[in-house]
Amino acid sequence: MPKNAAWVLFFMVLFYTSVFSQDKKEDKNIGTEVVNVVKAYTPTISDAFKVRQVPKLNDSVTTRKKQVKYSIFSVPVASTFVPAKGKASGVRKAKKEVLKNSYVSVGLGNFTNALVDFYTSRSINRNETFDISFNHHSSQGGIDGVVLDDQFFDTKLAGYYKKKTRDLSWEADALLQHQAYNWYGLPEQITFDDATINSIDEGQSYFTGAVKAKLSLEDSYFKEGEVLLRGFFDGESSTEARAYLQPTFELPISDELITTAFTVDYLGGTFDRSFFVDEELKYSSLLLGVTPSLVVLRDDLTVNLGASIFYAIDAENNDNDFFIYPQVTASYRLVDEYVIAYGGIEGRLIQNSYYDFVQENQFVSPTLNVTPTDQQYDAYVGVKGKLTSNIGYDLKGSYIAANNKPLYRLNAVNSFSNPNSGFAFGNSFNVVYDDVKTISVFGELNINVNRNFTLGINAEVFDYDTDVEQEAWNLPNLKGSLFGDYQISEHWFAGANIFYVGERNDLFTPDALGNPTPTDPLQILTLDSYFDVNAHLGYRFDNQLTAFLKLNNIGGNEYARWANYRVQGFQVLAGVTYKFDF
Repeated sequence: MPKNAAWVLFFMVLFYTSVFSQDKKEDKNIGTEVVNVVKAYTPTISDAFKVRQVPKLNDSVTTRKKQVKYSIFSVPVASTFVPAKGKASGVRKAKKEVLKNSYVSVGLGNFTNALVDFYTSRSINRNETFDISFNHHSSQGGIDGVVLDDQFFDTKLAGYYKKKTRDLSWEADALLQHQAYNWYGLPEQITFDDATINSIDEGQSYFTGAVKAKLSLEDSYFKEGEVLLRGFFDGESSTEARAYLQPTFELPISDELITTAFTVDYLGGTFDRSFFVDEELKYSSLLLGVTPSLVVLRDDLTVNLGASIFYAIDAENNDNDFFIYPQVTASYRLVDEYVIAYGGIEGRLIQNSYYDFVQENQFVSPTLNVTPTDQQYDAYVGVKGKLTSNIGYDLKGSYIAANNKPLYRLNAVNSFSNPNSGFAFGNSFNVVYDDVKTISVFGELNINVNRNFTLGINAEVFDYDTDVEQEAWNLPNLKGSLFGDYQISEHWFAGANIFYVGERNDLFTPDALGNPTPTDPLQILTLDSYFDVNAHLGYRFDNQLTAFLKLNNIGGNEYARWANYRVQGFQVLAGVTYKFDF
């Protein structure tokens, strides 16, 4: 390739040389030319022709703009839609009720039942009020088949004083109460002759006097304090005194508040005799306690962390004990106010008293052994809230372990020891203590059907485990109630409630002839379950006068609330209530 390229280049040079030589031979004299440069070439750019945005018209005739008018051509269209006129929803304004500061209520019914209720509230000044109440309920009895007197009455007079200022509030109340009941429940297993029946003094009276006060302070380490002084006496020369004091302090630590309550609880009493031995029976108990607690609030969670420490002094038996109890509770709002889970474990030392036993069972004998109950813990868990905006619910399960839990049990027939005692014929109850573990499940529904109609239902199931006693005497395995109130109209109103109590067990002990260990066999009594249906109806004439009708034990079932103690059958009581200014 290089050789060929060299040869091609050689022939091209040779050809050009020969052509140039031929032209030069033909024109031998070309001549000369003179070029004179006058000015250097300087090109310029002229402005371009611009078109005006609004051209100027030079025509002699200019066409004027024609005014254009627009109009809408409406065509009617058939339509079946007719809009309804809106109307504001009116709020029913209730009549302003004229308040009265006093009322009195009087009622009479069969079995010679009588009811008197009086109340008045007086304002001393803007910050002070003083209230007085009087209540009386009595019956002349008349239960079929009862050979002893079964009348009763309960009369109570109370005064209440309250004063509240910006930084201080305190209240005090005083109580005087007189109760009279009869040990009319002779055992059906024994037939007593007329002479024995006529010799029984079945009457029993109870007298109570109490003063209670409470003081609360704002912006102070001392949060509140409570004091109670109470004396209790009966017709069998029994006496009891109780003094209770509980101050509470609140101390800030970091961002939290520590609340500490101190407790001083004294109880002392004397019975004229014990059941089997004709000698004085005394009891005394002093409880000293402190309960610190811390409340923790975190969004929807509330936790109360605390503990109770008690020292119990039994002066009569020279026995002192030390107790520690948990005080832990918590609640968590799962779904606003609709689902709230809660739970806790709480223990306490319960100061039992003759007064408390009588208020629960009026037929106890004045020969009791009174001692505190060591409730080690009450562990529970539950959920409460609302199913809808007008239906509330509560469901709880609990497990309670209590030492020295009091149980009511029939006294033995002991006519030989003290034939003049009206409670020694198997017609009174003793209090026995045992270690009892209780499992319970509780459920409740509250329904507000509307502003005039409310309903409620609850039920609780129990299971007991005793240590020494054969049964948990006189404790039911099932309890329930149904209640409702209905404002029928402006004048008429009504209500009803139904109670159910399941089976209970008691122990019948034959005539012991003064021997605590009788030779005759003991007999377990099973008390039937019962329903108690009650209703009331009222008519309000005006804002002062109201007539009412009460129907109790509508089923007429003379069930036994306690062993051998049947209640009155169908009861009707009618009366009036009058409000006034006093």
